[in-house]
Amino acid sequence: MSKHTPLDETAAAPAATVGGERADLLESLAKQRHFLRFTTRDLTDEQAGLRTTASELCLGGLIKHVTSTERNWAAFIVEGPSAMGDFDQMTDEDWARRADEFRMLPGETLAEVLKEYEEVADRTDALVASLPDLNAGHPLPKAPWFEAGGWWSARRVLLHIAAETAQHAGHADIIRESLDGAKSMG
Repeated sequence: MSKHTPLDETAAAPAATVGGERADLLESLAKQRHFLRFTTRDLTDEQAGLRTTASELCLGGLIKHVTSTERNWAAFIVEGPSAMGDFDQMTDEDWARRADEFRMLPGETLAEVLKEYEEVADRTDALVASLPDLNAGHPLPKAPWFEAGGWWSARRVLLHIAAETAQHAGHADIIRESLDGAKSMG
């Protein structure tokens, strides 16, 4: 899948200019993003790349994955299914690049990974604030994990981003506790 940055860089500042449902969406996204980022507090680049459980996941890789996921879903809101790529046409090389989203690669730093995540989050937040209609949507791209003929509104996509972030924040908390005993809560 290619990287997309289709979001309007000139969109209005989010939280200060919206209320109601949009403010709720932005607050939910912010809370889940905080918990994910919080799991990386005080870590070195090396620690952020360590696998501490039976899973192949590491903290830096989880943040890279959530960044890519959010970027692609925000592009879907704007561009439709073409923004997600054609999963039926993915090569082994494409799948290998996708797998690299789940690990820290040589030369990557936690600071850079977190900065990119913040930039993507800022663009998504601006999109939430500027969307004309949260009901507008697109058919889902063809992929083995989507229901055939499915269609998601912008609202549904934003809820999915929040759910995906929350799920991975939980994964990150387990990885962090396995690394050095630190917990996000408790």
